[in-house]
Amino acid sequence: MAQKLRIHTFTLGDFQTNCFVVRLDGEPACWIIDAGFNPGSMLTFIERESLTPQALILTHAHCDHIAGAEQVHARWPQLPVMIHRSEATFLRDPMLNLSALLGDPIEAPGATDYLQHGSVLELGVIAFEVRHTPGHSPGGVTLYCEKAGVAIVGDTLFAGSIGRYDFPTSDGQQLIASIREQLLTLPDETVIHPGHGPASTIGQERRENPFLQ
Repeated sequence: MAQKLRIHTFTLGDFQTNCFVVRLDGEPACWIIDAGFNPGSMLTFIERESLTPQALILTHAHCDHIAGAEQVHARWPQLPVMIHRSEATFLRDPMLNLSALLGDPIEAPGATDYLQHGSVLELGVIAFEVRHTPGHSPGGVTLYCEKAGVAIVGDTLFAGSIGRYDFPTSDGQQLIASIREQLLTLPDETVIHPGHGPASTIGQERRENPFLQ
């Protein structure tokens, strides 16, 4: 690969949500993937590195992944906001995005573009495939880059665990089906970047994740 893909992880807020800045070496263009509580460190990094965000991409719309979206929007008002259509209403509904349960209702900027299963997003010479991975939430998505061998999986799959499915819009059977059909079909060496906790690989989770045995 002529240009190396860089995925910078920022673990934000009390929920320790992993949010990402994705870029190519030597290029100013970047994506922001999820924007959790207290996103200042991520925004400072983008400005310090003189990066130019091209989109805010949301793996899903639970409050710990969207709480900083308003600050991102305030800094880059024209930035596209991308999410799966089935969670578009979550952005402005504190009950659906779960922030009402915390006593601190959150409304994020509305979506400008919708992510669809099978669509391809391009960042320079790098392409990411969108895979719809519902279960933890109805519009959860994974961003898979075959060329770089990485997948940003949101809260679908974790190192040694899986996403919660006890929320009102969650579905445990659907979550397991998403993991088996959309993630475990990826090559074992694929590195996964989850919404919480450390990175892992598809192979490690296939072999060792107790929820997948």
